[in-house]
Amino acid sequence: MPTPPLVTVAVPSFQQGRFLADALDSILSQHVSVEIFLADGGSTDQTPEIIKKYAPHLAGWRSERDGGQANAINWAMAQGTAPFVCWLNSDDAFAANGLSTLLDALQKNSDWAMAYGKVMNTDATLTPTSAVWVQSFSRSKMAQRCIISQPGTLMRRTAWEAVGGVNGALHMAMDYDLWWKLSTQGPLGHVPRLVAYNRVHPETKTNSKRVQHYVEAMKVVRQHYGHVPLKWWLYWPYAVWFKSLLNPQR
Repeated sequence: MPTPPLVTVAVPSFQQGRFLADALDSILSQHVSVEIFLADGGSTDQTPEIIKKYAPHLAGWRSERDGGQANAINWAMAQGTAPFVCWLNSDDAFAANGLSTLLDALQKNSDWAMAYGKVMNTDATLTPTSAVWVQSFSRSKMAQRCIISQPGTLMRRTAWEAVGGVNGALHMAMDYDLWWKLSTQGPLGHVPRLVAYNRVHPETKTNSKRVQHYVEAMKVVRQHYGHVPLKWWLYWPYAVWFKSLLNPQR
């Protein structure tokens, strides 16, 4: 009998065929029993060819117009049955043994709702450029900025389902909102080891829609923390305007 999968990996994608194979290869190279569900938004680039090539390794896939990234993630998660879940955007990648590192941490800490580790920013060729800001969890630190990097996370399915997955009404800060919700289900455990890569390129929503991203993140903070700390207002000119002028790739 085949080994039941331990991890459901959702892969949301749209018009990122040039990166998709890297993401899938990084999942398949992990020493973990996984089930991969690919949710593509009807891409017209090289994505259909990539899907055809990798179809034997996918537990399921679709390629059609959908309701956006959150819809794609929730659909893919719902197809699986594994006790642990995560999503990997099609332009990101796991580091070697990254998924097994997170899985081991959750299996050793039965009260944790989620484990998360270190993530490196990379250029378009997956060459590391800088470390993503990641810290051990506290509500006060999370209210100042998002201290968890989405590619480097693994959740218990029970916790994911208890909070209803990602909020389909959000398009920019759905992961930030999810961390707040998951923190009500148990500790969010920080694992100080490199587990994933965050590919930085001009087409990411963080780069191309800086104002929308910042405004939505502030709404998330207000909802879960009760108010928006002063830091958000003071940092706005740098995060939204100056940063894009100094380095449009970041």
